[in-house]
Amino acid sequence: MSHFIIDKLHTKLPLHFGGHVEAGYKRVREAFEQNFRDGWEPEGASLAVFVKGRKVVDLWGGYADKQAARIWKEDTITVAFSTTKAVAAACIAMLADQGRLKYDDLVSKYWPGFAKNGKANVTIEWVMSHMAGLPYLDTTLTKEMITDHNLMRKALENEAPKRPPGRHTGYHTFTYGWLVDQIVRHTDEKHRGIGQFFREEVAKPNGIDFHIGLDHSEEYRVARVVLQTVAGGFAEVLHDFKLGLALLKFFLSSEESPLKKSLRNSPWIDVLDKCTVNDPEQHALEQAAAIGIGNARSLASIFNLLVNGHIVSEKTMALLQKPVINTTDYVLNEQTVKGHGFFYYPPIRDNEEHLLMGHSGLGCQQVMFDMKNKIVFAYVTNGMKAREYVFCRNYMRLQNALYSALEV
Repeated sequence: MSHFIIDKLHTKLPLHFGGHVEAGYKRVREAFEQNFRDGWEPEGASLAVFVKGRKVVDLWGGYADKQAARIWKEDTITVAFSTTKAVAAACIAMLADQGRLKYDDLVSKYWPGFAKNGKANVTIEWVMSHMAGLPYLDTTLTKEMITDHNLMRKALENEAPKRPPGRHTGYHTFTYGWLVDQIVRHTDEKHRGIGQFFREEVAKPNGIDFHIGLDHSEEYRVARVVLQTVAGGFAEVLHDFKLGLALLKFFLSSEESPLKKSLRNSPWIDVLDKCTVNDPEQHALEQAAAIGIGNARSLASIFNLLVNGHIVSEKTMALLQKPVINTTDYVLNEQTVKGHGFFYYPPIRDNEEHLLMGHSGLGCQQVMFDMKNKIVFAYVTNGMKAREYVFCRNYMRLQNALYSALEV
C-alpha cells in the first residue's frame, strides 16, 4: 500500500542504474535495485563495498536531481552529512599517529584560549567522544561566523559547557566539526584547516573524490538533496513502528531540548524546516561534522585505507578499535557506544564478538567497517529518510544482502 501511495505522488521517470559488482555479489546489486523498484529510494544513491582491500561493489542509480531529470552518474557527489565526522576522526588519528597530539592531551595544551569558562580539563578524546559538554552554543551562529574560522574559534572559546565535561556524552551535531577543525589548526605543523589537511594528506595522494570544502568548479556534479515527503515518512513508519515511536518522541520534545537546540543552532544551516544544504556556499565550508561532499566510492575508499593500515599504524588502529564510552547520550536520548570520533555497533553475525565501527549520517547515509573481516561498506543518498542505520530499511536491506553473499 505504501509503495502504491508513493508511486502515485511522484512523477514517473525511468529507473536508471550503473556500476559493477564482482562475481558472488549479485544479490547486493539486486537489493540495491530493489530499493528503487519498491519506491523506498525515490531519488538517487550510491553504494560501495571493499573486502580485504579489494573493491567488490560499486553501484549507483536514480537521479541526482529528479526535477531536472538529471541522472545519478559515476562521478555524482552528494552531501554525506554526519558520515563526515568519521572522515574528520581519521584525520585526527593521522595526527596522533604522527605524534602531533595524543587523545589524552588537554585541548588547551595546543589551543590555550579554549581553557576559558570551565573547559580547562577537556581532552581531545572528550571532544572526539562528544563528552566536551558543547552540543550547541548559546550564541546564535550566523553565516558570518560560520564562514570565518577565527570567529568560530572565539565563539568556542567563550562558550561554557552545558554539562560537566568528561562525565556524560551528548552528540555534538555541528559543534564537533568546528572543534575538530580548531584542533587540526592548532596541532598540524602547517596549521591547515581540516578541509585542507584532508585534501592534501588523504584525498589528493590517493585520488579520492571526497571534499570538506568543495571548490565551486565542482558544483555541477553535486546531487540535489530532497527532504522526505509526508508519504515517504508514513511508509517508513508502516514498515517499522519503532521508528514511528522514535519520531513521535522527537516531535513532541521541547524546543529547549539539547537535540533541537543543536539542530537549530544556526538559522543558516537548516535541514528540518527547509533544505539549505543545497547552497553552494555551504558546500564550500570546512564543516567536518555535517557537510562533507562525496559518494559511496570515495567514502569507502577512505576507510579502506584506514582499515588496511595505509594512513595510520597498527598501533593507532588498535587504539581506535577500543570504545571510550557506552551509555545513554543525553542529546540523542538513546544508548550509544562511542570513541575517537566513531560509533561502535554490534556484530552482524551471532557467532562473532567484535564490534563494527563507523558513522551514520542524516537521511540514511552510512559508512561501516568490519575490522575482523576487513570489510568497508558505504552508502549515500540524496533522498532523505526518516532515520539512519537499523532504522533505515534501505540500508539494512543492503547490509543483509552483503553478509548473506559473504556466507555463500
